[in-house]
Amino acid sequence: MTTPMRLRARVEAPGKDVHQALTDATAMRIWLAEKAEVELPTRYEFWGRYTPEGDVPRQRLLHVDERTLRYTWTLDGQDTTVEFSIADESPGSSILTLSQTDLPTLQESIEGHGSRHVMHTHWAMYIANLVDHLEGREITMRCDFTSPEMREQLVIDAPRSAVYDSLIDPSKFRRWFGANIDIEPHVGGRVAMGGFELDPDPQARILELEPDRKCTIQWHPDMVSSWELEDSEGKTRLTFVQSGFDDGRPDYGSWLGWMSGVAELRRFHELKDWRPIWLEVEVEGMPEGMLYSESQ
Repeated sequence: MTTPMRLRARVEAPGKDVHQALTDATAMRIWLAEKAEVELPTRYEFWGRYTPEGDVPRQRLLHVDERTLRYTWTLDGQDTTVEFSIADESPGSSILTLSQTDLPTLQESIEGHGSRHVMHTHWAMYIANLVDHLEGREITMRCDFTSPEMREQLVIDAPRSAVYDSLIDPSKFRRWFGANIDIEPHVGGRVAMGGFELDPDPQARILELEPDRKCTIQWHPDMVSSWELEDSEGKTRLTFVQSGFDDGRPDYGSWLGWMSGVAELRRFHELKDWRPIWLEVEVEGMPEGMLYSESQ
């Protein structure tokens, strides 16, 4: 079964700047891919280690104008269609909409391991990078699809205790991560994405907990994630590691999902007038109640 995916994000940049970042090869090599070549209106390609199946370019440009970019991207031997559209929200602010066709449902993506199965979280990560790039901030990360190692270290401009609270306090976690979660903050405590109401007996349990320093969660027998916090010149150095999986089948989808959340965690702590970049997420198979909004 396949279904279109749709994401909408706010960018504090004019539409023309968004368009340039989407179509300029030099900019694409910063926020998106290791390698990129663009010759509009005939060629739009990106590839390399930060791209699924990135040994060669697999895109074919279909249409481009000042507000729209559309191309096919062959993944798992199947053509998908990616479309970006840009709309003005206000002077200096734009709304970017992404859609991609012929993808698995969310549940199929969680259970599968093909390149199409990572697209939901792939775009969450790379659109977050695009927004930060356009707003003059360093990007959070790019996923190396040639390596099974999933370890990232970054600095957040906030006190260690504040970062820890936003990782362990469900009400704060919901704000930056954009999804409901319930956490019992002790060793052996339950952790449920979607909340205990949806999943009263989750597999996930806290394995280690050191207040203001570390939290390790075993999500299921083959997946462990660990957050470690250290002081760094008045800021916080966060090290995030995902482990426990078969090195022959790295769970890039989960990794990208967590790291796209970390991108928002940075913004949550560092931007004075923070608000989520995400306006809308449409993914078939998302359980009711999983997504969180301020109106709930």
